[in-house]
Amino acid sequence: MKKLSLVIALSLVPTFAHAWPWSMDMANQVSIKPQESVDPANPGMNSFPSRSVPVPGTVTSSIAVKDKDVAFKLANPVPADAKSVDMGGRLFEIYCVPCHGKSGTGDGLVGDKLMLRPWNLTSSNDLHRWDSKDYPDGYIFGMITFGGGVMPVYANDLSPTERWHVVNYIRKVLQKKAPVAAASAAPKTK
Repeated sequence: MKKLSLVIALSLVPTFAHAWPWSMDMANQVSIKPQESVDPANPGMNSFPSRSVPVPGTVTSSIAVKDKDVAFKLANPVPADAKSVDMGGRLFEIYCVPCHGKSGTGDGLVGDKLMLRPWNLTSSNDLHRWDSKDYPDGYIFGMITFGGGVMPVYANDLSPTERWHVVNYIRKVLQKKAPVAAASAAPKTK
């Protein structure tokens, strides 16, 4: 009986040892992640250092986008030309199609499995008509940057310029049709 108790006690030692404080030293180290604030009083993304040189093809802003409210007020600095829309389309296929689907209506393979259906990003959306004064480009940029609901955060995966390309694609391709509100306002004929 003594030997059995000793075997049980020795087999449980690794279980208890894992719970000691040193088991989390690597996970809870002092480190700063990209665009993470070093000041706990001001969380959010940091702006680039004042004397930094931007990489060609990127858009920098002196405004630190710390939350969705700040992002909502941002103007799109990337012109919605064919090159931007094409790049946005390629990025949309990689990052957005699994949930929002190729059509942008929220019918992606992953989106079908979620309890909360992904937003319909097209102009056929009855719930969110995508009026630019209610949902400006900064709103879409903020959702891509910070996520929301079941939408993941893509700030670590897409650069700010790439996020603006996706916004341009959504606006120019997925929302290119006439808004549903304008179509429903037309008089009906019998």
